Amino acid sequence: MARVLVTEEIAADGLTRLRDAGHEVDVQMGLEPAALIDAIKGADALIIRSATTVTSELLAAGDVLKVVGRAGIGLDNVDVDAATEHSVLVCNAPFSNAVSAAEHTMALLLAQARNVAPAHAALVDGRWERSKWKGVELDQKTLGIIGLGRIGRLVGARAAAFGMTLVAYDPFVAAEQAAEAGVELVELETLMATADFVTLHLARTPETMNLLNAELFATSKPGQRIVNVARGGIIDEAALAAAIESGPVGGAAIDVFAEEPTTESPLFSLPQVTVTPHLGASTDEAQLKAGVQIAEQVEIALAGDVPPFAVNAP
Repeated sequence: MARVLVTEEIAADGLTRLRDAGHEVDVQMGLEPAALIDAIKGADALIIRSATTVTSELLAAGDVLKVVGRAGIGLDNVDVDAATEHSVLVCNAPFSNAVSAAEHTMALLLAQARNVAPAHAALVDGRWERSKWKGVELDQKTLGIIGLGRIGRLVGARAAAFGMTLVAYDPFVAAEQAAEAGVELVELETLMATADFVTLHLARTPETMNLLNAELFATSKPGQRIVNVARGGIIDEAALAAAIESGPVGGAAIDVFAEEPTTESPLFSLPQVTVTPHLGASTDEAQLKAGVQIAEQVEIALAGDVPPFAVNAP
């Protein structure tokens, strides 16, 4: 029997799976860093979501730690290199929130096209501003997809159903693969210059930090609207706010931020911007899939095998 420390809310079905396998599931949520270091001692596995930061110090304190499971996709809150140095496997649930993230992207895309957020705010504030918030159709518009992985392709399929033309930038995808998905691969600068709407679907890495910056926004097609349901930090928020205030960017819908949680951003005061508090994976279905999937990965690791979604497997 192994002790599995769980520091964030995980679907009950996932925890039940681990208990049924004979493991002790120790749920301790809301731990401060010092308390987390105490709690990790004696734990064979750690299961987290996005709010727990797994540092080298924490990994060093895990005297018997074998595996860290992230119930979701992104691993920017886990020091994977340090985990490898400490012989700790890191695994995630890469397929759990794909549909939810794609659907939230479409929700924000439509909200931007039809000015849903500012029109709602005006009306509940007692102002009937029908002519002020005239929108645009998605039909016959070009959608630029930055990152043509699983979520990017799901967004592309849904956008195509609205009659959108699809272009994408992804240096890791072959043109033939993109063509099979009905997408034309282009360079990033070409995408920004031609797309009416831009969506982001890539991980936050040193290479992608501030990928969309002032220099790139200067090349944006006039009136372009940008949607980010991927990871904060990929967009320079101050540069985006400036590009919306002075042009050429027409608006943005942002679900993720460089620092989270956050209640302050230069984007918050702009009526052309719609924001949500990292809701891309916040559906019942995604949370269930993430909990069950990560429990499966942790169970495999505790049995001495390498989980299929281990990101640092030997």
